Amino acid sequence: MRESVNFLFEIGMLKRIPRSGYQFLGTGGESVAEHSFRVAVIAYVLAKNEPKADTQKVVLMSLFHDFHEARTGDHNYVNKKYVAVNEDGAINDLAKGLPFGQEIVSLINDFNSRETIEAKLSRDADQIDFILELKRQKDLGNQSAAEWLRYSVKRLVTDFAKKLADEITSTDSSDWWFEKNEELWVNGPETSSEHN
Repeated sequence: MRESVNFLFEIGMLKRIPRSGYQFLGTGGESVAEHSFRVAVIAYVLAKNEPKADTQKVVLMSLFHDFHEARTGDHNYVNKKYVAVNEDGAINDLAKGLPFGQEIVSLINDFNSRETIEAKLSRDADQIDFILELKRQKDLGNQSAAEWLRYSVKRLVTDFAKKLADEITSTDSSDWWFEKNEELWVNGPETSSEHN
């Protein structure tokens, strides 16, 4: 029981660890936990559009893929040129003593292998989350985000993820809530609903 409680405290660290790439982008920001949450939701969407995929495995893999960062911190591409991160050691230490530890290790090893359909979908979910955020930053005026977006789209490997990325890059990130309804934004929701 104590190992499980310590594990839950440790995973809570991900809420306080910032994703480091935003330092270079210059705008935006999120914690590793915020990133992992949306990656898991995206993974669900991707897996539901791939009949051969084990949806639960894809979602868990996506949710767990950055667990090592509770111990190592988040390292971006520049950091990784100079710092060797022992992800395997961090995951093995994190999982040691947990009754479900071997499952966590196995899922993360699968993610890192990039071989199974589940790993490919999970890795695409990781990229799609970043693509969504880059599109949002681009829409808010960050010119660097456009170039980063181009590179991120090229990393996708599954067909559905590529189609989803095409739709993301052609959709305004505020469309889901803003709706460009002038009546609503000038007169408020009460007046707008009276006219419907």
